[in-house]
Amino acid sequence: MTVGFVGLGNMGQNMVVRLLEQGVDVVGFNRTAHVTRSFGESVARKSLSGKFFDTPTIDMLVGKLDAPRVIWLMVSAGEPVDEEIDQLLLGGLTKGDTVIDGGNSFYKDSVRRHDELKKREIFYVDCGTSGGLDGARHGACLMLGGDKESIDSVQWLWDRLSTTPAGSGWRHVGPAGAGHFVKMIHNAIEYGMNEAIGEGFEMLTSGPYTIDLASVADLWIHGSIIRGYLLELLAKTFQKDPTLSSFTGTIGGGQTGQWALETAKELGISAKVLEAALVARKKSQTSQTFASKVVSALRAQYGGHKEEEKK
Repeated sequence: MTVGFVGLGNMGQNMVVRLLEQGVDVVGFNRTAHVTRSFGESVARKSLSGKFFDTPTIDMLVGKLDAPRVIWLMVSAGEPVDEEIDQLLLGGLTKGDTVIDGGNSFYKDSVRRHDELKKREIFYVDCGTSGGLDGARHGACLMLGGDKESIDSVQWLWDRLSTTPAGSGWRHVGPAGAGHFVKMIHNAIEYGMNEAIGEGFEMLTSGPYTIDLASVADLWIHGSIIRGYLLELLAKTFQKDPTLSSFTGTIGGGQTGQWALETAKELGISAKVLEAALVARKKSQTSQTFASKVVSALRAQYGGHKEEEKK
């Protein structure tokens, strides 16, 4: 089993290592060539069942793979995805090959890409990928959109990249675009949860009592109604940095949330929690609060997201 992997950022590298551990050979490419080489050197020093081949060009990646090829894209949404697909086509992508977009693309773009590649009899799967850096390394949650044939043909890949037991961490949620649509809504919920947690802990710091935030966060993950992964991450952060002094509170991101808000308006649905969370993110660019520090800390923990520069 061999897969091509385009985009070796933090998420991409973790996913590749997970595949290599399970005996899958990976042919990798990154726009920044030294990243590919450096990653190749690092995995070569590990005892992994699969082999990693670094390639300096898309053409070489395509040429290194036997047909029918399976190529995973883990690049930024928008033009970068279209550009990589164009390069793959120029490099020799052919009938029966499969392209998987595992990034946070807008679902309408995914429908367009699916339709364009289908004319060439090339499969396209839009895959919403959740679980952050830990999920990428130890088993992610995968939301798949596309034709049943394309999903079924690479079930071995979903089983190896998703959380265990096999089949529990991935779903074929619908036709083209559905995977990224479901992931967009997932992210919208995440925005609201992050903001609610941030506001709650800001209230704790501003109230009439001196509260040990690390202790409360740890308490809440043991049996409370609001226990969960986000609070687990925050509890770990508070143990290392009780006042979150290492964070400015300038929150980045927001693209998928904005898409979700626009989609909600198109559907005639009220999304006031999401809207408030997006407003708070925008305000954090010029005015930071303890709540925005909490959100920044959470984003750093689960996604390795860096804070934006203060404006």
